[in-house]
Amino acid sequence: MKIKELILQTTNVEAEKDFYSDVLGFPIKQASQTHFTIKVGWTLLTFKYASKAQNYHYCFLIPANKLQEAVVWLETRMDIIKISETKKTVHFKDWNAESVYFYDASGNVVEFIIRHDLNNFTDDNFNINQIICVHEIGMPTTNISAINCQLETTLGTNFWKGDLKRFGVHGDLEGIFLLPNYNFKTTWFPTEVAVLPVTFQAAVKTNKGHFEVQFENEKLKITKRGW
Repeated sequence: MKIKELILQTTNVEAEKDFYSDVLGFPIKQASQTHFTIKVGWTLLTFKYASKAQNYHYCFLIPANKLQEAVVWLETRMDIIKISETKKTVHFKDWNAESVYFYDASGNVVEFIIRHDLNNFTDDNFNINQIICVHEIGMPTTNISAINCQLETTLGTNFWKGDLKRFGVHGDLEGIFLLPNYNFKTTWFPTEVAVLPVTFQAAVKTNKGHFEVQFENEKLKITKRGW
């Protein structure tokens, strides 16, 4: 599954735009007073204004040999979220992956992840052009089983890791929906940011085609695109 578009909400469009353009260095593709869009690899990422703050967790995929360079690159621009006093990254054995975390301008938890099972190495020095895509977006719910079933039936994608009670992962190595039950998993690792229901829109590509995904008030609506 590829996340081709992702639209997130923010109470401060200008701060997010400054973060992505001035701090991280992304060119702004489109912007107004109420939204802006950047291109993150094969994903178009948009932030649009909303009066209600959100607690998102989203993740960018980077080349499998570039995590340590990415840490240094991030630290010249911001404070990263340390895993402990001595650890800046975390290794997920079951995922064969490693990550580093930071906050965006709205306080959302953002992640750079490498997946050792992907053959996406590069010899170039790390830069924003090496970010491959938006790889994960959190979809908090109190009914993981129902949301997962709807995703499987409509998108033709599969439950991948975890469990259907506390925290599940749906998708594959290219793109995933994180499915935490916020009654049991209450914060986004490795922070104290609460896992709460969120609103977002996405466009995804799967083996069954292209789909629009809308998630709001823990309700999932999926519509097949014509292209």
